[in-house]
Amino acid sequence: MNRRLDYLTALTQEIEKKLQKALISRSQPLELLQQLFADIALEVDDRARDIILNRDDDDLAVVADREENCLCFYEVLADHYVRAPENGKRILDLIVQVWSLSFASHIFALLFHKWLFEFPLDNSDALLRYGSALVQGATNVFWIDIQTNTRRFLSLFHYLLVEVVLIPDRLRKISLQAQRDLYLLISRFILFYDQDDLLESFFKQFPTFPNAFLVGGPADFFVIELTDQLQKLKVEPVLLHYLARLSILRGLELRMTTSIRLKACLYSFTSPGGPTYPTRAVRHAAWNTLDLLFPVGRYPRHVISLFFRLLYPWYWPSSCWNFIMTCLWTLLYFILNLIASGWENMRSKTA
Repeated sequence: MNRRLDYLTALTQEIEKKLQKALISRSQPLELLQQLFADIALEVDDRARDIILNRDDDDLAVVADREENCLCFYEVLADHYVRAPENGKRILDLIVQVWSLSFASHIFALLFHKWLFEFPLDNSDALLRYGSALVQGATNVFWIDIQTNTRRFLSLFHYLLVEVVLIPDRLRKISLQAQRDLYLLISRFILFYDQDDLLESFFKQFPTFPNAFLVGGPADFFVIELTDQLQKLKVEPVLLHYLARLSILRGLELRMTTSIRLKACLYSFTSPGGPTYPTRAVRHAAWNTLDLLFPVGRYPRHVISLFFRLLYPWYWPSSCWNFIMTCLWTLLYFILNLIASGWENMRSKTA
């Protein structure tokens, strides 16, 4: 226990030093904060893991089993500052002093997301500031995951969803506006982090928005945020992942305007060319999702799409080539299946 506590204290002191350097630096404060953010987001190495995950420590609030193979420093420190809030006080004070600089909100969200909801705090002005910083910082780090197609900040997202959004008593610690912003944030990234199995519970806890009579219910807000998110995605594997997960929207009751918005968003990914220049894989995934969610009018949509493709002769060679290759692969698989089935029949007869 002492060894682990000494190690975490040393880490805290290093974070303080870097924040102090950023505070007094006139030439490169942003670079120093960026380096600090990168350090606390790093995966824990084997040597540090043996110290941090000391199995003899019964009081250790351990990280879930899924995190055993990918544990980051911010996860350990966030737990530490909840159990020993006095150790993080100096760091929090320094972060507040560099509040206006980039990466300050990133660092706050990573280190103090648990402290904010589990440590009693009565200062309403501080809660207002901290709630806004949490949403801003979490948004930024989740976008880093999207740009790199990684899940390094899954622990942060899971905590905000399961331990905050779905527990009203904790959620009320931050301002009403921050609560609403947090719900919209979760809506944008819940498919990316594969937490859509909690969607029903998420809808039940959805807050009331002032413009709800115009927009609709929780499902409408969720889909609107999701369509906005889709239009911002530029990383092909991430976009394909989103399109594949959109099947959960099947059967969801939406307002007509929301349904049209979703349909238009998906349709924008089905044609080559600007403004997004979707790849062939994205186009096919978008078609599959569109046909699944909106089966009515499926064939007329494809006919209209084919007609417009014929208006652009420079796409014909690639379309013909892909069509020929698809037919050849289909024929090859058909022949292989025939051979395999014939071989199985011969073996069964001889047996």
